[in-house]
Amino acid sequence: MTMLESTREFWRRDQVWPVLMDDDVKVDVSKQVILYVEGLSVSFDGFKALNDLNLYINDGELRCLIGANGAGKTTLMDVITGKTACDTGTVYFGQTINLLKHSEAEIAQLGIGRKFQKPTVFEAQTVWENLELALKASKGIWYNLRASLSASEQDLMLGILDTIGLQTQSKQLAGALSHGQKQWLEIGMLLASQPRLLLIDEPVAGMTAQETERTAELLTSLAGDRTVVVVEHDMEFVRSIARTVTVLHQGSVLAEGTMDDVQNNRDVIEVYLGEEA
Repeated sequence: MTMLESTREFWRRDQVWPVLMDDDVKVDVSKQVILYVEGLSVSFDGFKALNDLNLYINDGELRCLIGANGAGKTTLMDVITGKTACDTGTVYFGQTINLLKHSEAEIAQLGIGRKFQKPTVFEAQTVWENLELALKASKGIWYNLRASLSASEQDLMLGILDTIGLQTQSKQLAGALSHGQKQWLEIGMLLASQPRLLLIDEPVAGMTAQETERTAELLTSLAGDRTVVVVEHDMEFVRSIARTVTVLHQGSVLAEGTMDDVQNNRDVIEVYLGEEA
């Protein structure tokens, strides 16, 4: 491909590049729902990871997803974030944004952030530098031509440090943080992009009891201004944070309600919570 052809390809009228998207994405939540998942099915070599799944997440809520390994939790988040294509179904961000028509990078730019179970921070950089790198990455390549942060951006980062409780560690190398602190830093890195929807995968795995309690406080504080969806296996942690719990089984929603509702649900007891009950 020649340089001219490459340039023409970059400026295709039907292509929305993340670096050129509007920073202020309008998400229509007039129906109070920020995420619509309907009739979603995904198959891998004949195995149905998701099977006609329907899920609705309200704007500003903190929702927990639970289910045994293979229930479809990770595949669901993969589809929402553009990592995996579905066979059938629809996924909408608000009333009008069809996520299935966007790439991973575009979905992140639209305001959906995802945190995986294992923290991925830059251990040779300080806490502050990690947040700065995340902020610049969220703005795209044109933004990176600027050398320094604005006063409002520095205020944003200071606010994030306060939220994640790492004010006194801002000059410390990320590699020297505890496991829990690294998890909080990665959540802070997601917050640097100011997402509307956060998908958090097993945030308290490997944490101490004190770190788990602090993480519960952190995630609870994030809900309201943002929508937070947490995948977790620690039932006591789920009970401490969730008003609504969705139980997945064999790629579909098995039950939904309060923690008491799902723990007393006969189907849930039989297929997921039976041994613990």
